[in-house]
Amino acid sequence: MLMRLLSTVLFLTLATATAHAATRAPQVHVSGTALAAFFASQGQSINVNTDQLDLQTVTVAVGTAFEVHTFGPEASGTSFGTYNANGNKKTTPARYTLFPAAVTPGWYTTGAFRNGPNRLIVNTFDANRVMQGTNTFNGANAANFALFNTGPNGTFYLEDARNAGGAARILAFAGTGTRAGWTWFACETSSGAGGDFADYVTVVNLGSTTTPTTRTAWGQLKALYH
Repeated sequence: MLMRLLSTVLFLTLATATAHAATRAPQVHVSGTALAAFFASQGQSINVNTDQLDLQTVTVAVGTAFEVHTFGPEASGTSFGTYNANGNKKTTPARYTLFPAAVTPGWYTTGAFRNGPNRLIVNTFDANRVMQGTNTFNGANAANFALFNTGPNGTFYLEDARNAGGAARILAFAGTGTRAGWTWFACETSSGAGGDFADYVTVVNLGSTTTPTTRTAWGQLKALYH
């Protein structure tokens, strides 16, 4: 499980603040040692059974930019993205894919929230930082959104209420050390209740000044986020 976890870590840089989120109560039991071992391997001082954050939705400023990277073959089976958190929790929301399941290893994406109209712009780059495509998701709301992942066992949400039986499927943790100011999202994708939450992990850097760096012409760069 640990080797599978290490090969499916998804790194993002995004923008806003979850650093002040309260501790989740009650905490969700995390079975086994896979998640704890993963955090330790990343230099994180996180107790997986006591340090969970009470984080169900995220709010960022319009203009927030982020970058998404995946590592290892396991990431190819899971897509990751955002959805608007408002509305009926029992209705499947429109989902905006930040990183698709089938992406060439070494590729990454960047994105930004815009308004007039509200939208999320996602750009895909290859390993040489050459842009390979762009997608615009109209309706994406920076003021109230959450995260999801979709894989072979279905789709799971950061908001407990959207998961079957109201179960927690994505746990949030504050980063420590070199990851201070970041937020980890640990996902459980098995069909049963509970689990080790080591099936899929993301780490998000929430900072409104994040800007992507790419090797591209100035005219092309200006066009990326408009």
